[in-house]
Amino acid sequence: MKNLLLLTVLFSLAGSFSLNAQVDTFQFDTDEQQQRFRRLSDELRCPMCQNTNLTGSSGGVAEDLRREVHRMIMDGFTNAAIEQFMFDRYGDFIFYRPRLRAETVFLWFGPIIFLLFGAWMAYGITRKARIIDIEESDLDSSQQQRLQDLLDKK
Repeated sequence: MKNLLLLTVLFSLAGSFSLNAQVDTFQFDTDEQQQRFRRLSDELRCPMCQNTNLTGSSGGVAEDLRREVHRMIMDGFTNAAIEQFMFDRYGDFIFYRPRLRAETVFLWFGPIIFLLFGAWMAYGITRKARIIDIEESDLDSSQQQRLQDLLDKK
């Protein structure tokens, strides 16, 4: 009974440590401001955490950026102005969906270009293989006789 009680207490304590994460609480004047903050925090990538948005990151840089986004929203900046500020500071990396510009064309269209190139190469290979099969299957009578002689020797 004591062991069961001890185990229950240990598991309860272990569970409470994982729930003790840092949560930022920001005060907003309107629900619209809070929704803008959440949307921007979800769309902006943490520069330190590589593949985590500002909402999901517990890093110090993400915390600072969330504070900065909150300040800019409260100061009346538009979403476009906030995104431009982040772009000027961190470049295209800050966005999960980089802007379509000359420098990012390959990011947007590279996969489809590789897919089309691969399809073109596969078509060329199968077409060439089909032509070779057709050429090899047509044996004239002298070649058929030579083949039969070779097979008879075995």
